Amino acid sequence: MDFLQTPGQTTTRQATTDTVDLSRKILLDLFGPPERRAFAVAFWDGTREAPGAQTPEFTLVLRHPDALRRMLLPPSELTLAEAYVRGDIEIEGDLGAASGVADDLGALLAAPGRLARVLLRLQALPVADEPPVARTEGRFRHQGQRHSLERDRAAVRHHYDLGNDFYALWLDRRMVYSCAYFPTGGETLDDAQEAKLELICRKLRLRPVERLLDIGCGWGGLISFAAERYGVEALGITLSQAQAQLARERIAAAGLSGRCRVEICDYRELPPSEVFDKVVSVGMVEHVGRAQMRAYFETAFRHLRPGGLFLNHGIVLAAPQPGGTLRRLGARLWGQGAFIQHYIFPDGELLPAGEMLSHAEACGFEPRDLESLREHYALTLDHWRRRLEARQTEAVALVGEPLYRAWRLYLAGSAWRFRVGQIGVVQMLFARQTARGRVELPLTRADLYAERPLERSAGA
Repeated sequence: MDFLQTPGQTTTRQATTDTVDLSRKILLDLFGPPERRAFAVAFWDGTREAPGAQTPEFTLVLRHPDALRRMLLPPSELTLAEAYVRGDIEIEGDLGAASGVADDLGALLAAPGRLARVLLRLQALPVADEPPVARTEGRFRHQGQRHSLERDRAAVRHHYDLGNDFYALWLDRRMVYSCAYFPTGGETLDDAQEAKLELICRKLRLRPVERLLDIGCGWGGLISFAAERYGVEALGITLSQAQAQLARERIAAAGLSGRCRVEICDYRELPPSEVFDKVVSVGMVEHVGRAQMRAYFETAFRHLRPGGLFLNHGIVLAAPQPGGTLRRLGARLWGQGAFIQHYIFPDGELLPAGEMLSHAEACGFEPRDLESLREHYALTLDHWRRRLEARQTEAVALVGEPLYRAWRLYLAGSAWRFRVGQIGVVQMLFARQTARGRVELPLTRADLYAERPLERSAGA
């Protein structure tokens, strides 16, 4: 009963009430009244704000009185993401939808009046006895010239030093780390990844004894598939020692060592004498960077024989939407993309598909086909996230709680961005013409979708 409370208890309760009220005002400034929001808020004292009659897409849980301060001061995507990674806040429900709301903050805070008001109120929130970690565990230190050989190797090590065991928890059995292909939408992840490998091999029109180069081969899933099903001789290159070691082990176990090999090599360091009938690169162009894009396509062109084909599969940036000046300004001030840059894919850089095409054409390639698989990547990421969440205990044991949370946030947020069309993924098929303009392609695409058994013997 209130009349039995000590003065200290009364003061503490009043301080809690005042801090909750101040936090409510900050949320009101940012997102409007609770009934107009698509999400609920749960405060550290057990109170809640819920949207009108609708079921909330997610609940933002503020775990302590200075949660909003840690989450938004200074206001940036990286500050917000690190608050989640540290556990200052929790998201119950659709983490992807929460990523969308986070993107909206950039545009909201681009209004000077709102920003000033929010900053004043954030600074009035209490400061915890223990300040947040200045730089959350797992953050990449960007040193040296961007996209130099040394820095690219460091970026790859940052990503793959998490270890093969971590990736094996949530990838398919072949450990194919790129967008899968769902012909019906109901395939398992294993089947969808195999369908993607089959589609790529068909687009390249692989034939027995042809030489195939895979730039950024990962754990060797594609070159093993192509050697086993299509009888090619394949070279895969990667910058990851961990990937190369496991790929070689898997190739040997499958009895494919005579037709497949994996080398640790930057695409810019391939010996000039190496020439291939077909070249492929899946999920690697995102790490090349705008400054090196011409060199990337020049490398593929140089190592491809006349008449050969090059398939480039990669994530692309969506075209800017008309009338989105305020949103683009907000995204720049908000530092959109900084979380992935610092925690997941250092130095990754997405280009519009048209810009990639222009670089490829400038190097001599003839574009022959372009297919978007944007919806397929959203489905792929959903599979990856669910599989990671199902193995949470093992994942945390391998990489720790903060990095597990960082990867869960990355997978959910990326799926949302593919769904709403902020980013896409395309397969571009290029040809290097002979001196007389010949290209080894049929007149139509009908062969890509012809019914035939997936299993085939090499040379069939």
